[in-house]
Amino acid sequence: MPEGDTVWLACRRLHAALAGRPLVRAELRVPTLATADLVGRTVREVVSRGKHQLFRFDDGRTLHSHFRMDGTWRIFPSGRPVRGGPAHEIRALLANADQVAVGYRLPVLDLLPTADEDLVIGHLGPDLLGPDWDLDEAVRRFGADPDRAIGEALLDQRNLAGLGTFYRAEICFLQGIHPRRPVAEVPNLRRLVDRAHRLIMANRERPEQTSTGDLRAGARSYVYGRAGESCRRCRTMIMSEEFGPDGQERRSYWCPTCQP
Repeated sequence: MPEGDTVWLACRRLHAALAGRPLVRAELRVPTLATADLVGRTVREVVSRGKHQLFRFDDGRTLHSHFRMDGTWRIFPSGRPVRGGPAHEIRALLANADQVAVGYRLPVLDLLPTADEDLVIGHLGPDLLGPDWDLDEAVRRFGADPDRAIGEALLDQRNLAGLGTFYRAEICFLQGIHPRRPVAEVPNLRRLVDRAHRLIMANRERPEQTSTGDLRAGARSYVYGRAGESCRRCRTMIMSEEFGPDGQERRSYWCPTCQP
């Protein structure tokens, strides 16, 4: 699933392509929105909230989408063929005179009043990439469930909006904390949360995610995706298992020596 930095960058590119220009073509290819008419409406802005995308229009409505595992938005010059998958996988198409944004395989698509956005994003915790990032509030939310495993808490979007499995694995490694350790036993929870913020901020301007500072393929992570390989610090074999919040199983990685 794309993480918050990937979604932030996608929304930035969508904003550059669509904002400030009226739509000349708009199709929402889901049954509940098949009759919605956005032609002539101007996109005011496209912004991210955690892993959610919000297209805000000048008539006071918002188109909300979410990638989940397989969704994506692609941008093409007007008049050019679109390429991102077969036509039957297109769920949304928004075009102005110059650019076309095509949403493929989007499992979530809602059209609602902008004033009611909380109905779809109000449950989220502080946004790691948002202008209203609040470190104190994020730490408070983690501490509200001290017996929970830190690896579960990091993936819970009600605590932090934007983190996924790459950052869970890498932040726990950088802090020397096993992902199964209870929140109450994390020695410096504030530093861990702040590090999550700083790391995702450092990656937001590029499509590649790295915690090592190396952008070469195979060198971008300490433990993520490296099960069975040697730890870059101590040469112990990296371990992995699946676990996550509320039954949402996600692959986790750790070094048994560096993260006892």
